[in-house]
This record gives sequence, C-alpha cells and structure tokens, in this order.
Amino acid sequence: MTDRPIKIPGLDHPISIEANPSRVVVKVGGKIIADTSDALTLREASYPPVQYIPRRDVDMAALTRSEHTTYCPYKGDASYYSIPAGSDRSRNAVWTYETPFEAMAQIKDYVAFYSDRVDEIRLA
Repeated sequence: MTDRPIKIPGLDHPISIEANPSRVVVKVGGKIIADTSDALTLREASYPPVQYIPRRDVDMAALTRSEHTTYCPYKGDASYYSIPAGSDRSRNAVWTYETPFEAMAQIKDYVAFYSDRVDEIRLA
C-alpha cells in the first residue's frame, strides 16, 4: 500500500490525450529510434504537449532500462530508459507508465522522449 496521492485530472489540472494524425520520428546519434503514425499527444495543464509513441514503433533494443523512477499523482509510477547512442546527454531520455492510473490508461504500452535528450522529434 502507498500513501502517495492519486489525483484525477480536472478543471484545476486538465489532461487530455488525443491521436496525433502526423507521423512522429525520433532520432538519436543519426539513428531513427522511433517512427510512428500512431502517436498520442498528451496535453497536461500548462506544460508543452508530449508525444507518446507505441512501444511497437520504438527500437526498444536501442534503449537501456535505467533504475531511475518518478511518480506523478495523475499518471502513476514512471520507469525510464537511456539511449546509449546519445551518450550522457541521453541518460533517462525516455519514460513510460507501465501501469498508469485508470484515468490515463490510454498511455499504457507507450513511451515518451525528452526533446532536449534526443537529436530530433519530428512531426511530419
């Protein structure tokens, strides 16, 4: 059991998830790490939009799971991956909610990338 708070998105902290009609490509070290036409765009409060990419469209072999974790009271526990091709800059560059809270169930089996830890996140 945990005493960490679980919060539901609402007027005070809105979160929306919608299908992104664009192709999303992520590159690191000159290599394509992710390429999808099935990304989800998550918009949370005043934060910049984040592209969540299905794991099936990510070169998971190019990622190394790290021990770093974080907790979001709206989404749950996040696990992280580093991208060795990006060296130190790409440490903990990828996050995923493997068992997100019910309100965010749509992002299960998706990953997201920090834009400043990869070479490019291109929407085409």
